[in-house]
Amino acid sequence: MSASQETTQSILDVTHGARRAEGDGVGRGDLRPRAHGAFWIMVRRVVVLAACVDFAFLVFFLAIQETRQAWPNLISIALYAGAYVLLTKRKNVLALSLIWAEVIGHAALGTLFLGWNSGFHYYLLMFIPAIVVSGGWRVTIFPLLFLFAFYTGLHAVSDAMGALAPIGRAELWTLNAFNVAIFFAMASYTARFYSENVRKSERKLRRSATTDALTGLANRGHCLDLAKQCIAQVRRRGESLSLILADIDHFKQINDRFGHEAGDQVLRQAGDMFGGLCGDRDIVARWGGEEFLFLLPGRDAHAARQQAERIRAACEAAGVEWLEAGIRFTLSAGVSTLAPAEDINAAIGRADKALYRSKYAGRNLVSVAD
Repeated sequence: MSASQETTQSILDVTHGARRAEGDGVGRGDLRPRAHGAFWIMVRRVVVLAACVDFAFLVFFLAIQETRQAWPNLISIALYAGAYVLLTKRKNVLALSLIWAEVIGHAALGTLFLGWNSGFHYYLLMFIPAIVVSGGWRVTIFPLLFLFAFYTGLHAVSDAMGALAPIGRAELWTLNAFNVAIFFAMASYTARFYSENVRKSERKLRRSATTDALTGLANRGHCLDLAKQCIAQVRRRGESLSLILADIDHFKQINDRFGHEAGDQVLRQAGDMFGGLCGDRDIVARWGGEEFLFLLPGRDAHAARQQAERIRAACEAAGVEWLEAGIRFTLSAGVSTLAPAEDINAAIGRADKALYRSKYAGRNLVSVAD
């Protein structure tokens, strides 16, 4: 493959794996969401904006009676329309080819005919962030080198030849100001898009690190972190803190009889129900397997036992519809109240012993720790 062919191929492959998003016949089902992801939505919006900009150029050049500069904008609008249609059909490589061809061609024509001060060269710079975020240096180096060579070469040619079809000073200033404004707007939109996606990724990572994927409740590690904050708060206020450690009875039998998907559905429904039964200050977490931990700030042992009984009764009365079967399940619980000098692990240990007393006593019971 020649250097020019390699550069062309790299240009077509940049911007978030356009060829992989189209699919090569392998793993197409896994890669389809990428073609409909946020990035390609942004590309379609930019294509529409660019077509509107070219329409504004058309009106501008017709208004100043520069028809030679006006009609090429119709070709640009047609290219963007074709790119938009191709993007909606997931033909991303062809769409990007049209976009590159339009921007490079339009920047070259505008600069050569109207001069460097017309500002058409700014649009070439819009490719830089898209290229840089498209992948590693092996993917981005050739498009960046090509863009750099084209940009500097265009400047050298324009500087040597001057404007081939100059326009008036006022018109040139207006055109430059318009191009600068569009460049600022598109650069701002692109920067905001990437910053919002970074924040979304951070929030997603934070949720995955603190949330149980199946039930949507806090996971064990996050619950312990929240417990430390909760203990500090209740001790500062002079309040009680009680715990409920609950376990779904005979959960293995549910999995064995109905399947693990049915067991997962029981856990999901239990998690939804527990969240609805808790107060604003209460914290509920999936402690592990079919075990759940409740932190009840401001409640003493008596109030915590009442809450545990409500949770137990709700489970007994509920049921999960699975296919054509109804799955009934019960819950056993142990309750403990944090002692003045006790840490959270010791309180959980006492609640765990109380839970086992409920299990040994026949299940579907609530026991309070000594």
